[in-house]
Amino acid sequence: MSDTPVAAPPDLIGSSAAVCQAVLRLRGDALHAELARIAGELLACPRAAFVAAPLPASPTGAASADALAADVMRDAECLGRYEIAGRIFDAGDRRQLEGLATLTATLLQMHGLAQRTTHAYAQVEAQLAHQSQILDQIHESVLTTDRMGYITSWNRGAEQLFGYSAVEAVGRHILFLYVDEMDQEGADFPDAFAEQGGRMMEVRRRKKSGEIFWASLSLSPLRDLDDKPVGLIAYLTDITERKQAEERLHHLAYYQELTGLPNRTLFARLVDQGLTSVQRNEGTACVLYLDLNRFKLINGTLGRTVGDELLRQVAQRFRSTLRDEDVVSHLAADEFAVGLFDVRQHFEATTVAQKLQAVLEAPFQIGGHDLRVGASVGISVYPQDGHDAETLLRVADIAMQRAKERVDNPDHSVAFYRGDMNEGMQQRMQIESGLRHALGHGELLLHYQPKFEIGSARLVGAEALVRWLHPQRGMVPPIEFIPLAESTGLIVQVGEWVLEQACAQAAIWQRAGLPPFRLAVNVSAREFTASLPGRVAETLKRYRIDASWLELEITESTLMHDIDYVIGIMDHISALGVALSLDDFGTGYSSLSYLKRFPIDTLKIDRSFTTGIPADTSDCAIASTIISMGRKLGHRVIAEGVETLEQMEFLRQAGCDEVQGYLYGKPLPAYEFEKALRENWLLVA
Repeated sequence: MSDTPVAAPPDLIGSSAAVCQAVLRLRGDALHAELARIAGELLACPRAAFVAAPLPASPTGAASADALAADVMRDAECLGRYEIAGRIFDAGDRRQLEGLATLTATLLQMHGLAQRTTHAYAQVEAQLAHQSQILDQIHESVLTTDRMGYITSWNRGAEQLFGYSAVEAVGRHILFLYVDEMDQEGADFPDAFAEQGGRMMEVRRRKKSGEIFWASLSLSPLRDLDDKPVGLIAYLTDITERKQAEERLHHLAYYQELTGLPNRTLFARLVDQGLTSVQRNEGTACVLYLDLNRFKLINGTLGRTVGDELLRQVAQRFRSTLRDEDVVSHLAADEFAVGLFDVRQHFEATTVAQKLQAVLEAPFQIGGHDLRVGASVGISVYPQDGHDAETLLRVADIAMQRAKERVDNPDHSVAFYRGDMNEGMQQRMQIESGLRHALGHGELLLHYQPKFEIGSARLVGAEALVRWLHPQRGMVPPIEFIPLAESTGLIVQVGEWVLEQACAQAAIWQRAGLPPFRLAVNVSAREFTASLPGRVAETLKRYRIDASWLELEITESTLMHDIDYVIGIMDHISALGVALSLDDFGTGYSSLSYLKRFPIDTLKIDRSFTTGIPADTSDCAIASTIISMGRKLGHRVIAEGVETLEQMEFLRQAGCDEVQGYLYGKPLPAYEFEKALRENWLLVA
């Protein structure tokens, strides 16, 4: 008997592992040969084969004494067959082969499923790569966001349009591309359009370079497999060129190409829009119609090129003269129009008209020529003369024609359209025009009203009051022209004239040997600028008078606009030795915290509080309070409008320092004032 050990035949478990390795590693004939080998080893049979499907159907496990077969079946599908022969087989052999066939079927089916799944994933990846290539090749920029607005994808078109790479853009909030916070179309991402459908719009966006551009934006909802919205798909196309073309067409349709100003069509629209606001606020508006004088002669003589340049320069001067809220239009040829909507008083329109006329006074240098043009102006008023732009333009044109008929000086001719209120407006216009004339033709003069010290009854000063001696109307009351001068800005010229004349008169009295007394000059808010101290100093120097001759009276309202700026100006004036008086005190709104900072010498109680003394207890209380406050702050106090002994006595007992009014003296011309001073009044040296 041999001592060599006999190898044990492989068991089904070992064969199962071998089958697993074969199915995972091999394909085709090699797999089939390996399966046959494994079956042969399992059953210790030299003749074994694996026949792959398809094959003729045969009963699983069909066998003879020297042959055995088992179909590899899975879910009624035949995947192959094991066939062995070469020895006598028993029931145990058949069970072994059938178990191997069942295991092989399971492994082959699982491997096939894995292969199909892998192939499917490969196809999906290929499809996604294909779609990504398509998105990157189209010119339109496409990006997606989640419901919160954070970018989740960014194609090459978006990279080219915005200048940001996908790495820079993905993960950031979409708002970083917006021009400003107000430009947030679609920023509310979970809104109704994202739930139900898309929308299109034109938006402005910002590139990485900072450039702003116009884009056509189409938004569509991005949905998941359950058809629920999970974000947005945005398609953007640069439409900057189209928008610029539209703007050019709009400009051609609504603006004069020559001057760049709105044409008649746009002017009418803008005026009608402005009138809507004026009507809502129950306000007043005006339309000015301007026609250039001598333009047709220039255009016909020197040619259209010169005429066109002249119109361009006229338009520039008009635009620079008007406020941003005013509307100016080039209607046609040499005709312009202006719409004014912030008009408190009708006569303010004449101020604008005269400013426009004044800006034309300087010659135009064109083509080596000194060209001069003027303008006649017609004015219509809303709502008196019309309720729409076309009506107001039409009647303003009529008024302009009437203004042009005034052949004495058409370049400064302004006419309101005649209506129920026209007489009053024309009268105001005449007053303003006359006042301008008066400034240059010696029609203005100064009267002086004395100021007295209560304790000594001696004169301590006088207020210089401007008067207008009209050649036809006689003495024009200040109430008629001072408010008009304030509203038109003429008060600056009037104020300069008053300061000049008061200092000139002080020089005369100084040379006559009179001791100095304060000549008070009123300073309007328009005059109270940084140039005032220098002008005062220069005037004092020119007339060689001491600063003790001069006092400036300033109203409360002047001081309340820019406190530090005003105090700086006052300090410069005080440094000159010029006294400062706070005029009309009690009628304004000055704060005590500011009042103690002002370098003033005198508080002047307004006449409105003096009139009721002593009968009106309120006036008495106010006057007493002002006097007490002034004394505590170290200021002298003067009351104006004193006309009775009872008023005088009350003020004396209240501690008032000075008085001014008809009780002691009315305003007088310089020579009468000096006569009264020498004969009746004592000066406080």
